[in-house]
Amino acid sequence: MSHAQKWKPICPNLLRVQERARANREERFTSLAHHLTEAALLRGYRGLRANAAPGPDGETKASYGKGLKRRIKELHERLKTGSYKPTPAKRIYLAKPDGSQRPIHLQNIEDKIVQSATVEILNSIYESDFAAFSYGFRPGKSQHQALQSLQTVLQKGQVNWVLDLDLKACFDRIEHSALMAVIQKRIADKTLLRLIQRWLTVGYREQGSQRQKQTRGVPQGAIISPLLANIVLNEAMDAYVHNWRKREATGEVYIIRYADDVILSFEHKADADNLRAALEENLQRYGLELNKAKTRLLCFGRNAQRNSGKKSESFDFLGLTHIAGKDRRGRYLVKRKTARKRMQRSLRQIRDWCRKHRHEPLAWQWKELSAKLRGHYAYYGIRGNLKSLGQYRYQVWKYWRQCLRKRSQKGKKGRLTELLNTVFILPMPKIMRPDNWLPVDPGYLLGRAGCGKSARPDL
Repeated sequence: MSHAQKWKPICPNLLRVQERARANREERFTSLAHHLTEAALLRGYRGLRANAAPGPDGETKASYGKGLKRRIKELHERLKTGSYKPTPAKRIYLAKPDGSQRPIHLQNIEDKIVQSATVEILNSIYESDFAAFSYGFRPGKSQHQALQSLQTVLQKGQVNWVLDLDLKACFDRIEHSALMAVIQKRIADKTLLRLIQRWLTVGYREQGSQRQKQTRGVPQGAIISPLLANIVLNEAMDAYVHNWRKREATGEVYIIRYADDVILSFEHKADADNLRAALEENLQRYGLELNKAKTRLLCFGRNAQRNSGKKSESFDFLGLTHIAGKDRRGRYLVKRKTARKRMQRSLRQIRDWCRKHRHEPLAWQWKELSAKLRGHYAYYGIRGNLKSLGQYRYQVWKYWRQCLRKRSQKGKKGRLTELLNTVFILPMPKIMRPDNWLPVDPGYLLGRAGCGKSARPDL
């Protein structure tokens, strides 16, 4: 039962909102803005990251905290009188692994605080609407739960085909009109709707340029954006796939979604082809589109050789490569290892870090590298991935030694190697998550990790 929803609203009034939302999924809430209290704004401030990049005004969490009570009170007064207006974000670009750039919007502290408080209100309503197989950016759910559910589907479900879906620039293409139409099905509070509309259209400024209004998409980097994307994808994909497989599917159909990363598993290839075509048409209503270059249908499972005449293919999901293999006794087993691209990207970052800090004290470098390794083990330390962890540790050790040797022309390789192996020992690989697939029967699996046509649970 590790995937049970553990999140509960902090405010007792929001707990009542959550109960009403769960009891009646058709109810529209007409009075929500009064929950934007000073206490809610203060919780929003405390939840901000201290090291987050400052917005257009240059304010950080620490600088805004000077005179915090007075500032929160003034912000709350502006919200009550309607004089609060969001500030255009500061737009920067981050390099992506494929060489392209991702636009990021840096917002003011006040906008982050109000958005955090608004997310708390919206979560109390939409957490009861979201499907059980949606794991991205939700309280009480994580990437490892999505990975465990996917492995359960592949191991115990009737899976012969896997459709690896990729949405093209999901956050940048969502139609504002479609998003607001979906939100208005549950929320009728005009004040809250006006706030959301302003955040969507306030736009951004690049260095040395005028303000640019945003006509579509949700601003990447905004606190409220992941929740807004989940609200759209819940209707555009989750509900559509669930209803489609109950009406049209001829075999089992499973879905696992983490934000815009989606894996669909099928018993029959015809279902995969039909659902892909239907889903592509439905996504267009919300401004979304499949990335045809990255979306692929592959044969996967214990019957891959019989179904396609070739060996089972592999695919990546949330940084791990999934492989249809066999255990020591020759039985079917879904294996997982660190994805090659993730491994290369992480090692490249380690190499650059070692070059940059090679003249720092050795004890400090060892402490920092040890923390980085423990973080890597915490995410990738899943059952069956010990070999990849060992390879990662060896490469980190090798890059570190190479950079340390270049600190001086008189450095001795043997002495340095002995020092790193006896005094400054990097943490050894460790499986941090030994849990395997969910220990449930196939019928229960259909309702927990994505459901098939035969069970037809009400998610």
